[in-house]
Amino acid sequence: MTAATYNLTCEQGSTFVKKFTITTSAGAARDLSAHTARMQVRPDVESTTIILDLTSSGGDITLNSSGEIEVTVSAAGTAALSQGGVYDVEIELGSVVERVIEGDFTLSKEVTR
Repeated sequence: MTAATYNLTCEQGSTFVKKFTITTSAGAARDLSAHTARMQVRPDVESTTIILDLTSSGGDITLNSSGEIEVTVSAAGTAALSQGGVYDVEIELGSVVERVIEGDFTLSKEVTR
């Protein structure tokens, strides 16, 4: 299955919450309750610099049996960001890793600090 492309905008200094629903090719929600997930934001695909590193084991990403992946970054976490880039989200079950979402990660810089 090819990763879906979804561009994100993160407002600096605000709590960032984004929920994605992963479905089967038939359109039914996938049970993700046994999976783990990870997401990274980098300046560009080739960069070794990690802007944001989120994991389900770290509590930044939650998954459920209704196919939902919820990504959360605290207001303090987004305030510390200085640039956007590109991102992807991967899910893992055992030794099988699947990239499910990818796109641009735009940082909308805050004025009120």
